[in-house]
Amino acid sequence: MLNEQAKKTMLRKIPHGLYVCGTKDGNDVNGFTASWVMQSSFTPPMVITCIKADSTSHAMVKASGVFSLSILEAGQKEIAQNFFKPLRRTGNKFEDIEFYEGEETGCPIIKDSLGYVECKVVGSVEEGDHTVFVGEVIGAGEHREGKPLLLEDTGWNYGG
Repeated sequence: MLNEQAKKTMLRKIPHGLYVCGTKDGNDVNGFTASWVMQSSFTPPMVITCIKADSTSHAMVKASGVFSLSILEAGQKEIAQNFFKPLRRTGNKFEDIEFYEGEETGCPIIKDSLGYVECKVVGSVEEGDHTVFVGEVIGAGEHREGKPLLLEDTGWNYGG
């Protein structure tokens, strides 16, 4: 029998960084705070990210086949919080955030982040309420040194 409280507690103990996943479809850009991200291959370099199946960003990544990940710095909780809001309710989430479009994908990259990777989708798994997108890293850049923002540093819980 599954102990629901133990499941929730243990799944929330898995450490997660916080990133802004940038998406685009045509001239439209969007972004969301992602915590389910990890490197999945050295050669070729690949990462995975999980995107809520009923979200605008999911549809954009599925249509364009690209995404970016801006790595947030410890202390950038406000930026992460800004991108938790659904696009349908808030409009342009980049309105007060300085960004530029990545050279390889055209996806938005947060200018004030530690750096970024740009990815081309090479696979996906559609199970549960999120889709796992596998992205080959086709572009990367470092803005500055620093400690990445971790979910546990914010006092938030996502998962379980």
